[in-house]
Amino acid sequence: MRTIRDLDTVELIITAQGLLDSIRGPERVIDAGTLRALQQSGNYVVGLFDDEDGEERMVGASIAFFGEPGRRAMHSHITALVPEYRGRGWGRELKEHQRQWAFSREVGRITWTFDPLVARNAHFFLTVLGARVTGYAVNVYGIFGGGDAGDESDRLDVEWALADIAKPPASDAVVATVAIPSDVEAMRVSDPAAAHEWRLRLRADIEQQLAQGRRIAGFDTERGYLFTE
Repeated sequence: MRTIRDLDTVELIITAQGLLDSIRGPERVIDAGTLRALQQSGNYVVGLFDDEDGEERMVGASIAFFGEPGRRAMHSHITALVPEYRGRGWGRELKEHQRQWAFSREVGRITWTFDPLVARNAHFFLTVLGARVTGYAVNVYGIFGGGDAGDESDRLDVEWALADIAKPPASDAVVATVAIPSDVEAMRVSDPAAAHEWRLRLRADIEQQLAQGRRIAGFDTERGYLFTE
């Protein structure tokens, strides 16, 4: 059995910080004090718990905060699961909980950023959830040791219109594709130089497509990013 609930005690907040630290590595993505402040000021700070073996364990967390009031938006800072719980549909359940929570507070859209080299996230965000790419930026956070393992932190901006889920583009509308490695996270451990080469190659390819007035309209696990006019 799994449950999703607010992290409304100091003990749960500290557990969530430890969980996120274990997933993201030595560069802390958010500290316990900030988590507590976000939770106490009415933002989205929840944990995903598994108690299938009779002992409850936090296995995921999701943090989002309200954006500009006029846009009725939230920004999702991080949603993460411990590795052994990925691929079970639990991440989708966590994002759906976030979606319903936002709807109940008259929020119409959720934004976030992600590393365009990580195929599992591109598939989940663009294909499964139906978010839309709204921008691309080079080295947004500088070089850090967390999710990018010391490489430059290029990012895609996405927007999840909660009442208007995006559909994959029609086959005849796709004018170009840009491939990415199937598992850059493993490559960053085994061959960081090759992973960095992929970063530079993908950057050049995306910038070339965007310079021609094209946009990223979807993602395919075999072909990579799908561009339309």
